[in-house]
Amino acid sequence: MSSSFSIPRLDDLAGCYRYCREITHLYGANFSVGFRCLPKRKRDAVYAVYAFCRFADDIADEYTGHADRETLLDEWEKGLERCYRGITDHPILVALADAVARFPIPLESFRRLIEGCRMDLVKTRYATFEELLVYCDRVATTIGELSLAIFGWTDPRTPRWGTDLSTALQMTNILRDVAEDARRGRIYVPLEDLARFKCREDDLKSWEPAPGFLQLMEFELERVFHYFDLARPLCGAVSADSRMAVALMGSVYREVALQISRNIHSVLVGKVQLTKVQKAVLVVNAAARTALHRAGVSGPPCW
Repeated sequence: MSSSFSIPRLDDLAGCYRYCREITHLYGANFSVGFRCLPKRKRDAVYAVYAFCRFADDIADEYTGHADRETLLDEWEKGLERCYRGITDHPILVALADAVARFPIPLESFRRLIEGCRMDLVKTRYATFEELLVYCDRVATTIGELSLAIFGWTDPRTPRWGTDLSTALQMTNILRDVAEDARRGRIYVPLEDLARFKCREDDLKSWEPAPGFLQLMEFELERVFHYFDLARPLCGAVSADSRMAVALMGSVYREVALQISRNIHSVLVGKVQLTKVQKAVLVVNAAARTALHRAGVSGPPCW
C-alpha cells in the first residue's frame, strides 16, 4: 500500500473513510467509476469494503520480500474478526466497522476472500477452468457478495447474476494481465486451454504473439463475453439507486475486454487501460439510460 496516503487518527471516522476512498480511487480505477454514482452512505461502505480487500490482496501480491505473508494474512483476518465485534486498530477497519453496522455485509465472504489470497501464496497454475472458477469464487464472487449487500436486492436470482458478473470481471483482469502475471511466474489461464491451442507458457510472456496464443485469447474472450451476457439481468435486480453503478462497472470492464479483442497483441506489451475520455463516454451513456429508465421509456442501464 502506498505510503503517500495520510494516515488518519482512529477516532476520525470521516478521515478513515477518506483514506479508504483514496485507496479505491488509486488502485481500483475501473471499479471506482461506478462507485462514484452511488449515494454517499453506500459509496462510503463500498470504499471500506474495497480497501479491506485491496489490503489483503496486496499482502499476497506485493509483500514478496516479507518472510511470512501467511502470518500477515492471519493477522489481517484476526483484525477483521475483531472489527465485526466493534474493536478496531486500523483506519480501514474503523471505516469497515461503521459500514458493517449500517449494512448486512457478510463476514463469511471476507473469510473466503482471504482464502483466495492464501491460494495466491501457494498456487501458480490452474489445470482446468473448473479449478480456476474456484479461485474466481474466492477472490471475485466474494467481492460481488459484499457489494450486493450494500447495493440492495430482492430477486432470489440476483446472487447468481452477481457471480456471473464477478467471473466476467476477474477473467477480464486475468486476460489483461496475462503477460505481466506470466513474467512473475503465475499463470491463471487454464493449462488445459494452453494445451488445446498448443500455446506454450513462454508464449504468454513473449513480446510477439504466437499463433497458439492468439487462438487461446480469442477462446478466453468468448468466455468472458458469455459471462457478461449472463450477468445482464443484474443491472435491473439491484436497488434503483445502485443500478447506474452496477451498469458502469460492467460497462468499463466489458470495454476493456473489447479493446483486448481488437488488439490481442496489446496485452503482451503493456496494460490495456481506458482513457478518461472513454470512461466519460461510458458515464454519459449510463446516465442517459438511467434517466430514460426513470422516465419509464427504457429498461435499466446496462452494458
